[in-house]
Amino acid sequence: MHSTLIVARMHPASGDEVGRLFAEFDATEMPHRMGTRRRQLFSYRGLYFHLQDFDAADGGERIERARTDPRFVRISEDLKPFVEAYDPPTWRSPADAMATRFYSWEASA
Repeated sequence: MHSTLIVARMHPASGDEVGRLFAEFDATEMPHRMGTRRRQLFSYRGLYFHLQDFDAADGGERIERARTDPRFVRISEDLKPFVEAYDPPTWRSPADAMATRFYSWEASA
């Protein structure tokens, strides 16, 4: 499984609205098209954490192909009033806000 974690800034009172936007997005076939198996959203003191788990290591490629879909473009625009780049001068795409994993552990089966 491939995971990504996007870090941004979020207005503290907007969690419900951001959750609603993603619930609508995830009710479409877009998660399947992107290979998303699970999406989790977290907030902490004005920070936003968007954790996504994907079917396979090609998750990034599938997202790149989906980025031109009008639904992907629309949710990106709809989120702008609530979520902003962590470092606006360096942000060009979600890849510029992805945290780097430096440790991972899983329970054995």
